[in-house]
Amino acid sequence: MRTPRAADLRVSSARGPQVAARVGIALGAAVLVCFVTGLLSHWIQHPPDWFRWPAHPVWLYQLTQGLHVLSGIAAIPLLLVKLWAVYPRLFAKPLIGSPVRALERGSIALLVGSTIFQLSTGLLNTVQYYPWKFFFPTVHYAMAYVALGALTVHLAVKIPVVRSALSRRVDDGQHTQPTDTAVHHDISRRAVLAAAGLSATVAVVAVAGQTVPFLRRISVLAPRSGHGPQGLPVNRSAAAAGVASRATDVDYRLTVVLGERRRGFTRAELLALPQTNARLPIACVEGWSATADWTGVRLRDLLAAVGEYRGGEVRFISLEQGGLYSSSILPQPHVIDADTLVALAVNGETLDLDHGYPCRLIAPSRPGVLQTKWLSTIEVLG
Repeated sequence: MRTPRAADLRVSSARGPQVAARVGIALGAAVLVCFVTGLLSHWIQHPPDWFRWPAHPVWLYQLTQGLHVLSGIAAIPLLLVKLWAVYPRLFAKPLIGSPVRALERGSIALLVGSTIFQLSTGLLNTVQYYPWKFFFPTVHYAMAYVALGALTVHLAVKIPVVRSALSRRVDDGQHTQPTDTAVHHDISRRAVLAAAGLSATVAVVAVAGQTVPFLRRISVLAPRSGHGPQGLPVNRSAAAAGVASRATDVDYRLTVVLGERRRGFTRAELLALPQTNARLPIACVEGWSATADWTGVRLRDLLAAVGEYRGGEVRFISLEQGGLYSSSILPQPHVIDADTLVALAVNGETLDLDHGYPCRLIAPSRPGVLQTKWLSTIEVLG
């Protein structure tokens, strides 16, 4: 009988195609969900001419962006297990070899590098920590295509191996090390797969409470818990935006421009208009969301108080000067929607300064960064 080499004893028999292929399916599904939902978020914020995003259901963006972040979180432990399963083969010789092998090696390097980059920077974005100098949304969006392209090439090369691995039972061919090597305790492939599934589930539950209310008490790693002024988290405070003095100025006016007509509204005049209540979530790109009861003037009613709205997009400009999201553009379907408000109160209380006092935009199924706070001007562009 051949005596196992020391190198053989150091490599668990659980490492190999049977584990890698099965974990890879789960990882691929998580990456695909993350890519599609991230693409939707990008298009909502930077819409192509052909793209249309509905205002209803009001929780649609809350769902898609929550899935985006949670699928990315789930992918992290799955990626670690996948790398563990294939690690001994990553450096098998020859490193380059034939053109097909060179393509395989290159796709693996690009896939691993881009996936690690996407997941690590995305994770840091959920806690709003940016230790880099590049603009995160643009680079994250571009690298998503790099990762998807590398994954496509990798799958094309590896399909025969994956099919072969999936056609065999998980523990087929798994051996136990001889008794004279008792110092080596092998782990079963089923145990590795179970650990991968459990770790991904735990990771998701640990942060899901920032968008799933009934999980908040057990989501110990959720960056946003729902706590904050009036029960809502705050990404950007009035102090950080530098708007406190202008927002509380007694001479404040909200200017509404519709064609040749222009009218300024004091907060008291806004309160004197018919008030509407809408229960809407505010959902941010970092993955957190919270639902609240908003009260204010329907946007379509406010426009009607100035003149006849004949369609077109509407621009909202904040008192904040020079901020990245100091303005936003609302498409026509959202402009005329009954749930789109110029909000003056939330959860039965006057808007907190950090939530956009004296008034803010709140529209259904929109990213939080486009729900412009501290409004100064509303302008019809059509």
